[in-house]
Amino acid sequence: MKKAIQLFFLYAGLLTIAGYAHAAEFPQGPQLSVTPGKLCDHPAKFRYPENIAYCERDVQFETKEIIIGEYDQKFSYSIAKLPRADFKIDHLIPLCAGGSNDVTNLWPQHKSIYMITDPLEPIVCNKMALGRLKQIDAVRLVIEAKTNLERTKKIIEYINRL
Repeated sequence: MKKAIQLFFLYAGLLTIAGYAHAAEFPQGPQLSVTPGKLCDHPAKFRYPENIAYCERDVQFETKEIIIGEYDQKFSYSIAKLPRADFKIDHLIPLCAGGSNDVTNLWPQHKSIYMITDPLEPIVCNKMALGRLKQIDAVRLVIEAKTNLERTKKIIEYINRL
């Protein structure tokens, strides 16, 4: 029995070395090397007590496809092979928090991920509108939550207390 277990782990290790191990099909968070986030630099208006630049939503279909292709190519994901309805192109820094439509602020987000992070955005923007959360802190907290899913709930709780 012990020999069979050793052979199993040897075989599994060889498959991994050979590149046959199953990689993640989609990102668990934005890849900050290509999606570092960007603030709105062509505002339609300004909002909140802090006078935050606000960009209207404007991401073309072609741009979305380019972003998916870039993530698949650079990070070996399989997003393009998965049902498109399972993804949205997320603004790392939400528009309501002064985010941009620039490709450096966009990433392909799977529904299993946005179910966790989407509740954060209206809370952040509400606190900004009330003047209880500065943009710099909002951006930091949103990026922290989207890159560390296990912390998202605690971050939401923290923001709710502001």
